[in-house]
Amino acid sequence: MSKQDHRPPPRCQIFAHRGANREAMENTRSAFDRALHYAIDGIETDVQLSRDEVTVLWHDRFLNRIGLQDKHIDDFDYPQLRKLVDHDSANENILTLAEFLWDYRQRCRLLLEIKNRDWEAIERHHLKTRQTLDLVGDSNADRNILVSSFNLDSLVYAHQYRPDMPLIYNFENDQTISDARSLLDTHAFLYGLCLPIDTIDEAIVDLLHAHDKCVAVYTCNSDNEINTALRLGVDILISDFPQKALALRDQ
Repeated sequence: MSKQDHRPPPRCQIFAHRGANREAMENTRSAFDRALHYAIDGIETDVQLSRDEVTVLWHDRFLNRIGLQDKHIDDFDYPQLRKLVDHDSANENILTLAEFLWDYRQRCRLLLEIKNRDWEAIERHHLKTRQTLDLVGDSNADRNILVSSFNLDSLVYAHQYRPDMPLIYNFENDQTISDARSLLDTHAFLYGLCLPIDTIDEAIVDLLHAHDKCVAVYTCNSDNEINTALRLGVDILISDFPQKALALRDQ
């Protein structure tokens, strides 16, 4: 694959973080549809695994967002999860990844963050990764769908399973440009990095662009954060306020 294949889009693209999550419940059809009322370029969402091994959209393991303080996403089979939010609404319940891809992959770019963390068995990490890549399928030649994770081992596994999939590694706040340099040597297959807005700077953006890597940044919500990301020339800007990010980008 040539370097040309890895070059990111020429203009900063605005991705709605879990949909328009300040206007509707995050990671639901309502939030995604609200985000698409704006001229967004993409949607970022989170992939988890239910107890019965269905890939679903949910940010973290805990269900405190819906009032279940002592329960986890993997405590329930998917039919049970559907009833936990608002089973009378087609727009406010927990979606499967399959439903999401069916409804939104033709409407904008998608960034699927696979939530593989230490509390979950490696076997489930692998299963979640395979299911995600299988659902995306082979028809991703235009790189309209990107896959990310904070778990580097999962991205290595994903690359072995589907070498053609564009994969983005999410940096934590304590990771530095030195870590980025090492990754460029040891994990050259990565499509790019997603960096915290609190730690991104010109040096790391220039380094990644010099290697034809995509630079994404999370989560830019204030005017200062958005303008900083735009000034640095990032390729993907993830925001809870996509309409604000679009206005600042296009002004």
